[in-house]
Amino acid sequence: MKNLKRILSLLVIALMITALAACGSKSQKDVLSDLERTMDKMSGYKSEATMTLQTGENPLTYEIEIWHKKPSFYRVSLKNAEKDQSQMILRNSEGVFVLTPALNKSFRFQSDWPENSSQVYLMESLISDILMDDDRNFKTGDNGYVFNTKTNYQNKNLYQQEITLDKSNLLPSKVKVMDKDLKVLVDVKFKNTKLNTKFDDGAFDMERNMESAQLEVPTMATGDKNKKLTPVFPEFVPEGTTLLNQVANSTGDEVILTYAGDQSFTIIQKQATVAPATKMLTMNEGELVDIGFAVGVLNGTTLSWSVDGVDYYLASNDLTEEDMAAIASSMVMAQGK
Repeated sequence: MKNLKRILSLLVIALMITALAACGSKSQKDVLSDLERTMDKMSGYKSEATMTLQTGENPLTYEIEIWHKKPSFYRVSLKNAEKDQSQMILRNSEGVFVLTPALNKSFRFQSDWPENSSQVYLMESLISDILMDDDRNFKTGDNGYVFNTKTNYQNKNLYQQEITLDKSNLLPSKVKVMDKDLKVLVDVKFKNTKLNTKFDDGAFDMERNMESAQLEVPTMATGDKNKKLTPVFPEFVPEGTTLLNQVANSTGDEVILTYAGDQSFTIIQKQATVAPATKMLTMNEGELVDIGFAVGVLNGTTLSWSVDGVDYYLASNDLTEEDMAAIASSMVMAQGK
């Protein structure tokens, strides 16, 4: 009898704990309403994140610092310490800039970035993905509220995402972006997020940010002429297309890959040159393309980007912008192996 009473008491306690835990959780409707209020009241934020590209044996990890001031000022700094890489996306009243401090180069765009696609490291973009997806899935996890949503990334291999919101403030704490087979391709963890941050007048100035970034990542030295370039091959190639030819120049600092078939294209890889220290090189043509680990520049039928001291040029009359972004993304994944 005593044992039965003890069992019943334990069951009652367990039910009470469960009920209390349930009382502390919000319904999906409550969470969505709170998210809308957060978006309306937020004047901006500062946040830090770690982004990992899942590339099999050797994933690539980037440290990201994000600043946002409403309505449309942004500063996103991406760094990979192991490869000594750094890139910055900046949006101010003059346009959208992509800065590559190590090469003393910048690109300027007249673009509506980041409104034109999902952005895995921008909180307001993730929250918008949740609010706009009527087919989203919702569950309450141990550490937060979890939404599974559709995506709008330029790279269509990034098919769906799992966004975890912190229970205490309903801000994104983790994001996993997956392909159609639910394989995680991108994993982001946020930290040190501060809402309604005050920024000084020069916080989003292009020249000031380039100068400060170059103090952290010095300008590259002139490349070693005797160093041979190791070509990188894309892991994603459209069906019906194969590698036809691979040619290196006599000095070994440039390689051309030619792919032929239903969707032919050419990839040129060459050691990057650094703009003179006395004059930063700024290019004003092209469209910004997010390729996951970095930002590329689409100019007509050519997509170009720089990674780890190498300039890449992908040219094709057959490929869509989505396929070009997918090929470029797969190339950095190949570098991580």
